[in-house]
Amino acid sequence: MADSDTRTGAADEKDREKWMARFQVRLAMQPGVDRAVVLQAVKNVTFHCAETGEHPRAAFGDPDEYAVRVAAELVPADRAARARQRNAVVDTLDSVLKKARDVTGL
Repeated sequence: MADSDTRTGAADEKDREKWMARFQVRLAMQPGVDRAVVLQAVKNVTFHCAETGEHPRAAFGDPDEYAVRVAAELVPADRAARARQRNAVVDTLDSVLKKARDVTGL
């Protein structure tokens, strides 16, 4: 019985780690999110789960969706807009450079 409990506990911990890793990656990908935002969000999730004993999925739902919500709450709208605009410019430049390489055969 103890071995079963240990395996279940290890599997649950692994699932928590996977949820947290996915949440962090998805959060970091949101426009305007910096290291401080990610650290604050991880701290909040970790504290809540430690206090309540809840699994992050039970408390916060899907990690991708929660990352979008957290970014909207923690990142000022103007900073997110600037980051989206900057990302659009970089994407456009990448596209132009790719086309130029295709044309020149480089």
